[in-house]
Amino acid sequence: MASNRHLGRIVALQTLYELDFRIEVSEKNLDKEAVLVRNVNRYSEVMGDKGFVKELVEGVLEDSKDLDDFLQPLAPDWPISQIARIDRAVLRMGVWEMKNSKNVPLRVIINEAVELAKGFGADNSSKFVNGVLGSAAKQLDMVDDKDVSKPRKSAGQTKQAPAVKKKK
Repeated sequence: MASNRHLGRIVALQTLYELDFRIEVSEKNLDKEAVLVRNVNRYSEVMGDKGFVKELVEGVLEDSKDLDDFLQPLAPDWPISQIARIDRAVLRMGVWEMKNSKNVPLRVIINEAVELAKGFGADNSSKFVNGVLGSAAKQLDMVDDKDVSKPRKSAGQTKQAPAVKKKK
């Protein structure tokens, strides 16, 4: 159900984007849960893993300060407040997944984030997101030899599996 997870990430992105804006303008009586429920319900007939969306949105919201503190040194020329809102949401989601979704391969996390940036961000958003998340993976010691295409490290793993070579 890869496409189902992709749809879930789109819904999570839309929710985080909306909430980021509404929080910034200090909206009174903001019901974050209601925003999430409304956005999930729009796709309830075709989206099976609603728990994934809820976990992702709530995790990013809860950890947003720590995520921003982690991301800032990875994009030193761009203060977090100056990164486009949509790119900031994609980056937060990607780093949160890297730190918390141990069963999702690193390549999938980065690829999904790049696809979201292509679909919803500006022309260069996908390159920016790819670069920052690649640096994040290195910072989190999730890759060997500075190559994010290699398999993800896991706790207790003593030897990396060989990287799959792409066909030319």
